[in-house]
Amino acid sequence: MKHILILSDTHGLLREEVKALLAQADVVIHAGDINTPAIVDALRRCGESYIVRGNNDKDWAVDLPHSLTFTVEGVRFFLVHNKKDVPKDLSGVDVVVFGHSHKYEEREENGVLWLNPGSCGRRRFHQEITLCRMEAGDGRFRVEKCLIPHEGA
Repeated sequence: MKHILILSDTHGLLREEVKALLAQADVVIHAGDINTPAIVDALRRCGESYIVRGNNDKDWAVDLPHSLTFTVEGVRFFLVHNKKDVPKDLSGVDVVVFGHSHKYEEREENGVLWLNPGSCGRRRFHQEITLCRMEAGDGRFRVEKCLIPHEGA
């Protein structure tokens, strides 16, 4: 069983609460709009990591992929920043992870979980500050929305 932390839209900010959760994770998945290489470095220090670039990740992020397909503990993922860039054919995919909207979304469609962890960076659009924890093992998984308390930004 692996503990996976799924986040997106950090926009240059790793909150202390997020750092604490990162320290507990076996795997980190970031769906883009990172904004600084320092955050990529911090995520990679946590161990196994899967990171794509978002629309706000400019020249510094040219080496980050636009999308990724990977498997963790038998769970098959497709990762991209904007869900409009998800391919129509999702055969062989169990979980689609995306970001961009800053709004948490968790829904099943045709046997595939569509998961947007929301934003855990700078608060924008009066949205909640969220991310997602997942436990995965033997091709099965369980997800948990995590709400980060905040005051102001």
